[in-house]
Amino acid sequence: MSFDTLGAGGLDYLPCQYGTSKVLFRGPQKSLEAPYVAFFGGTETYGKFIEKPFPDLIEAEVAATCINFGVLNAGLDLYVQDAFLRNVASNAPVTVLQVTSPRNMSNRFYTVHPRRNDRFVKPSVLLQAIYREVDFSQFNFTRHLLQHLQAVSPDRFKSIVEELREAWIARMRLLLGQMPGKTILLWFADHPPSGRRDPTGADPWFVTQGMIDEIRDLVTDYVEVIPTQSARNTGTDGMIYADMERPAAAQMMGPAAHVEAAQKLQGAVERLIQ
Repeated sequence: MSFDTLGAGGLDYLPCQYGTSKVLFRGPQKSLEAPYVAFFGGTETYGKFIEKPFPDLIEAEVAATCINFGVLNAGLDLYVQDAFLRNVASNAPVTVLQVTSPRNMSNRFYTVHPRRNDRFVKPSVLLQAIYREVDFSQFNFTRHLLQHLQAVSPDRFKSIVEELREAWIARMRLLLGQMPGKTILLWFADHPPSGRRDPTGADPWFVTQGMIDEIRDLVTDYVEVIPTQSARNTGTDGMIYADMERPAAAQMMGPAAHVEAAQKLQGAVERLIQ
């Protein structure tokens, strides 16, 4: 059983597909006929362990269908490369794009899976030359890969981080250029951009305020959600998960944080759909 598979007591995400995309999204499936707000992002947008993630909470308050196209551990590659999702963004009057980590996207040093962006596929010749002592066959996920590379050589790791940041800015410019409608860039994390010294700390890894400033003029609005201490103190209260998923649930933001995200985003969405 994979970690994403439900165990006893887990939440039913009602997985569904849209159009020609091979990606399984969170259901229930909704119509793409009427004007809709599209939500692109990673695990937080998807709402892992959350019965009503912030896209659902916003839909209950605004006069528009809100469709959750968030994907667990998604990076930018999923949205740039999937032709159907590019079409979704083209047809949406408003798209909310969550800031995701540069670690889960292909770059000069390594390639990730086109749909499951947290999956490490292969290193480049350049990365193998920089880290000659590393056996890359031992890695399946980008998190494990990057943590190991940082431990082997913090100095050499700086060049990896610099490349990931530059690639993220370029990929964001490409993605936003494919979105003719209004866009809201969403920061949803337990710390502000550049708020952690350890680049491999909490998600989204490596993203700085300077990176957001670089692409700020390409979006209609920017909303920053940093859950209050009160929301963070609720821990896993209200989350739905199988026993084996408890450690993962403890690392994620709970329903109270999603309520705060919805409250901050709602005003921006309402202004743009009018």
